Amino acid sequence: MTATAPSVTVRAWRDLDPQARDLPGMSLGTLQVTAQPPQVDRLWDLGVRHAELDTAVDLTGDDPASHRRAVDRLCLVRDLTARAVSVDWDLRLSPHDSAHQWKVLSHLQPPRTVTGLEAADEALHAWRTRHYLCKLVWRQGPGFVQIRDRRWGDLRRFTAEEPRYHEAVDRLVPGVHHAAVPADILEEFTAEHLVLRVGDLAWWLPYRVSRWLQEAMAV
Repeated sequence: MTATAPSVTVRAWRDLDPQARDLPGMSLGTLQVTAQPPQVDRLWDLGVRHAELDTAVDLTGDDPASHRRAVDRLCLVRDLTARAVSVDWDLRLSPHDSAHQWKVLSHLQPPRTVTGLEAADEALHAWRTRHYLCKLVWRQGPGFVQIRDRRWGDLRRFTAEEPRYHEAVDRLVPGVHHAAVPADILEEFTAEHLVLRVGDLAWWLPYRVSRWLQEAMAV
């Protein structure tokens, strides 16, 4: 028997304008999205321009199943952001996390709510007012992988030419057990806040860009 791939439930609409969503033909109803990998291209082809996740992304869980659920939903938010699809989602952080943990995720579409942090309202306001597309992206060129990061205000650019870096990124994109990635590469990515650890899972934060929204020198 073939195991059923895990899925995420979303409500979907053809328009991101809240007033337009109630118009006839705008709702696409409830959709099941395969979590590994998220079928964002299929959603786009269906006409989805706004989606709402079924449950919060909870990074406070203490068991492998909850870690997997959180990463699956983060994958969907990341890939919808890459497509410029508006998404309603909620984020639950641990009070033991750094007060700036939200900045690690600030390249994603801002959530509706952030809970768990002492200054959650201030963090959410900053996230919403400072967010723009292509804030943390990666691309694959001929013989290299490049990451561009503006989450901290300035442009930080990393280029890796060794094939094993590309192999590591491929493994990290859906979220993988940290032992499946070479320790030195994982340590390097983690030090630059390019990987998020959720329990034993290591998850790739940047989203892949297929074309720049601005001239390449400005991104």
